[in-house]
Amino acid sequence: MPRRLLTAATRLFAEKGFDRTSVKEIVDAAAVTKGAMYHYFAAKDDLLAEVYARVLRMQMCRLEEIAASGGPVDDRLGRAAADVVVSTIANLDDATIFFRSMHQLSAAKQREVRAERRRYHELFRSLISEGQSEGVFADRVPADLVVDFYFGSVHHLSTWYRAEGALTPAEIGAHYARLLLDALRPATAPA
Repeated sequence: MPRRLLTAATRLFAEKGFDRTSVKEIVDAAAVTKGAMYHYFAAKDDLLAEVYARVLRMQMCRLEEIAASGGPVDDRLGRAAADVVVSTIANLDDATIFFRSMHQLSAAKQREVRAERRRYHELFRSLISEGQSEGVFADRVPADLVVDFYFGSVHHLSTWYRAEGALTPAEIGAHYARLLLDALRPATAPA
């Protein structure tokens, strides 16, 4: 039942927007009662928060696996950078809905979501910091700014990505990862 509610809410939020979707429309589309919905979600903004949180939980799990997998840090960062692009594209409606509507969540919900996203960014940043301390990556730009810049471009995918485009999600992920890694590499002396 929670999955049915989330599926219905996601579709309606994408079609109409969060603010123009009523709880009645969600429960009607999910073929459940309001009581059933409120059993799983205390309010409509809980549905919105969960739309994004389920994607973030999946991405966090994958990032934790990549970060802990061992091997060269540039390989792990490259895989993590490509993965977040591919998984964002795979869940583009969810991410788009959330970024358009996050400001409509209660202040408490916004803090919860930001804290979870910060955990993800901190783990991603730790790979950059590891590479910088090993000398694999240049430290001319603070790791925090690198993370903010990279995820700004990932969050921007919804404005231009089209499934019928020339590149597959994996190809886009590989290009993004290459751009990140190339920008982090230490400068070489001219020959």
